[in-house]
Amino acid sequence: MNVLNQMQWVLLYIATGFVLVQVLTLLSNLVFFPKLQTKVSQPNDRKPLETSVSILIPVRNEIDNLPETLKGILAQSAPNVDIILLDDESTDGTSEFLEPYANQGAIRLIQGQILPEGWGGKNWACHQLSQVATGELLIFTDADVFWESDTLDSLLEFMESKKADFVSVWPRQLTKTFFEGLTVPIIDNILLGWLPYLGVAHVPLGAFSAGNGQLMMWRKDCYDKVGGHEAFKDEVLEDVRMGQAAKAVASQVALAVGGDMISTRMYRSREDVLNGFSKNILAAHNSSRIFLVLSIFMTSLSSSFSWVLALLNPLWLVPACLSLLVRFLSCIKTGRNVWEFPLQALVCVPLILIAKRALSAKGGYSWKARQYT
Repeated sequence: MNVLNQMQWVLLYIATGFVLVQVLTLLSNLVFFPKLQTKVSQPNDRKPLETSVSILIPVRNEIDNLPETLKGILAQSAPNVDIILLDDESTDGTSEFLEPYANQGAIRLIQGQILPEGWGGKNWACHQLSQVATGELLIFTDADVFWESDTLDSLLEFMESKKADFVSVWPRQLTKTFFEGLTVPIIDNILLGWLPYLGVAHVPLGAFSAGNGQLMMWRKDCYDKVGGHEAFKDEVLEDVRMGQAAKAVASQVALAVGGDMISTRMYRSREDVLNGFSKNILAAHNSSRIFLVLSIFMTSLSSSFSWVLALLNPLWLVPACLSLLVRFLSCIKTGRNVWEFPLQALVCVPLILIAKRALSAKGGYSWKARQYT
């Protein structure tokens, strides 16, 4: 019994330390992690762009998102802005939807080539887009990412203010079902709870950087210097690796949350959520199953199991409440509804389901109707 009691105290200290690191990082990021700012100028007041910009959008079966996505993207139109969409063998009516826009000259539509062996689908699509882009700035943005009318102005101003060669933005997550609201904000918790922006800004190590493929903005020479998407053609987390590589080649990087300027609804069903997270989660843990299991256990222990353990020892309320604070602070920073923070107590449910699916997928994973090993 004494051994069990000692083990409980050890786990309590570890769980408290685990979540306390996230709280302290989040408190720092509340102040220092940038958020895209809303422009007060009207579209007619825009200054002429001095730099040519290519907005590059890979599209595969996105008929549910494209009407809203294109509405925002086309509002950015200016003489020096080239909007290019690549239709990656869509089968859901995406191609037919895009044709009128292409015929009117609002966008440049190209047809994706067959996926070569050894490439990830999105990586290949982005590589093809980069080959036809003519802009000095390349902006890769997903087809489920929604822009406001002055988003491009904010991005350009942000990049200029940071004197950055690489910018990446985490859009505000839109969730409309309970399971989405329970699971998707984990992304914000990880970003803001484990990546201190002071390190991004001042520590010259690639580990203190990241990238989000939902929106990556590159100066063309920096993109070429890291090897473009071709250098990361088989990476599941190519965006993270590319963001780290940008900093490693001595380029200035700048990260931001989208605030009111950029939003996204990544998934539309429980199955999409589980598939989306399970394809990435092992790669996010350096393909280490042990590291993944430990991470899921510690997060579940501090966020969920601690409420039950508090019935045995009230001190377990410390990590439990700190975990709620993580979600609360994350909601404040990203502009999400702060009253969703109690959902953090149930976060063990999706995490365990996601880990189980990832660890049992011995034959690889399926995404966008493609199978990967």
